[in-house]
Formats: sequence, structure tokens, C-alpha cells
Amino acid sequence: MKSNFLSAAALGFAPIGLVLWGSAGLAQTAAEPAEPTTGTVEAAAPEAVPPYNIDSALAVVDGVTLTLGELIAIRRELPDQYQAMPDGVLFDGLIEQLVDQMLLAQAAKAAGLERRPAIVLNLLNQERATLADAYLRQAVEARVTPEAVEARYRQRYLDSEPTLEVRAGHILVETEETAADLKAQLDAGADFALLAAEHGTDGTVTQGGDLGWFAHSDMVPEFADAAFAMAPGAISGPVETAFGWHLIRLVERRDREPPALDEVREELMGELIQQAQVAVVEGLRMQSAIVMPEPPPPPRSIRDDAMLEAAE
Repeated sequence: MKSNFLSAAALGFAPIGLVLWGSAGLAQTAAEPAEPTTGTVEAAAPEAVPPYNIDSALAVVDGVTLTLGELIAIRRELPDQYQAMPDGVLFDGLIEQLVDQMLLAQAAKAAGLERRPAIVLNLLNQERATLADAYLRQAVEARVTPEAVEARYRQRYLDSEPTLEVRAGHILVETEETAADLKAQLDAGADFALLAAEHGTDGTVTQGGDLGWFAHSDMVPEFADAAFAMAPGAISGPVETAFGWHLIRLVERRDREPPALDEVREELMGELIQQAQVAVVEGLRMQSAIVMPEPPPPPRSIRDDAMLEAAE
């Protein structure tokens, strides 16, 4: 069964009304001159109390009330593409969908389906998952604060030793003999960029072998060890890696500038969230008594659907 809500979502509506309203508001603010100050400050008008709450009824289906709170709770869990829909489309679509669910759920209860073991267990699993997710979100939000992100940023980029990076070029060839021959030509005064463009076998040939700036960890160990052991202006002998044979020219060295906080904020937040999730769960495990009966059912028992169906 396809509802109008799903059909509307498939059309990919965007919140055009909201965008236009915001633009008009900004334009009006910019066009209107500021009121002159008279020295009298009027008290701000109290905010009007909305004429609705989470218990406001949206529909009554065979005596069962669908409330605004239920609608809001469902809307909060929708993917971004649904969140971007116009309020009217989203509101009407969710009501229609939830009314359909209420009708189906009431029919299921009338048929006694809520007493089936599979349904009882599914509801138990859903309740457990919802509560677990809510607690984990709350616990993580308390730990992953803006201050925690800034502290991680300082620790990693400002208080630690700066990362050394080098700028280098290379000529990558297939054999050691070819590399040795090119090295001899370089020692005799040949131009490194021209040889790289003519003989190189990787994507840097169009840049004369230039690799740009990189840290030691950015390259395979054999290449990085050779490059970081060189002095600026030097050209290495043949260096073998899994990609072939390299001649490396070191251009210059420097300490890498730390990135701005905004550039790495999402990355740092992701790390902190992952650490916080692990810490919360491990903390609960340490505080709890977890007993695994022995012997456990065999692993293949997890696929014994017939056992669940037989209990119905």
C-alpha cells in the first residue's frame, strides 16, 4: 500500500516556503531604518503559549487517540530527505501513515497477533533498542562537549611536537637498471623534471615528478625512510618499494602548520563519540553482574526459526 506521504517524499520536495520567508525577512530587516532611540525601553511582550501540546489530538481511530507528541517523536527519527519536506506535506503525510498503522495494529490485536511469541519478542527487542539508544545518546552528549573537542584539538595539534614534512619529487621506473642509468644522467647534470616526465611511470609525470608536501606516515616506509634521511637538494640512489624503483629528489623541509579547529572539528568529534560510546558500555559492564549459563545453546540455534514458529 502506498500512501500520499510516500508519494510526496518521492517527488523530493524542498522547503521552498521556508527559504523564501527567511530571505524576505533578511531583506526587510536590511531595508527598514532603525527606530530612533528615545530613552524609554519597553518591556518585551511575553511569548504566547502555543495553543497545543504533546497531548493534542490529531485523530481518533476507533476510540484510540493519535497525539501531536507521537507525530513529533516519529518526525525526529526521519532521515534528512524527509526533514527537508514542507511542514504541510510532512504533517499530513505522517498523520495519514500513522492512522494506517493504527488501523493495522488494531486489526492485529483483534486477530490475537500481539500474543504470538515472535511479536512479543520483537516488541521487547524494539523497546530495549530504543531505551539503549536514548541512554547512549544522552551519555555521549554529556561527554562530547565543545570544550572536550577543543581540548582534543589542543592535545593533538597545539601541545604536541609539530609534524615534520618534506617536499620531494621522484622518478618511478620498473627496474633497478633503468633507475641506475637515470641516476647517472642526473649526476651528469640532466634535468630531473624532464627525466621524470619522459621516463616516469606514475601520475606525477605531468608535474615533473613533484609529489608536493607529505609527512613520513603518508608514504610507504621504504620511500619515507629514504626521503626523510636526505638533505634538501640531494637526489637518492635507486630505492625499491612495492611500486617499483624510485629516484627521490628532496626539495625542502618544514614543520607542518596545524589545521584550523573548524577543519578537523568533525573528525575530532567522531573520535570522541566513538571513545565515549565504548567507555559508557564498558563502564556499565564493569558495574553489572553478567552471567553466561554453561553450556550455551550451539551457535546454529540462532537460525532455528521453526522453534519460534512452533511456539505460536
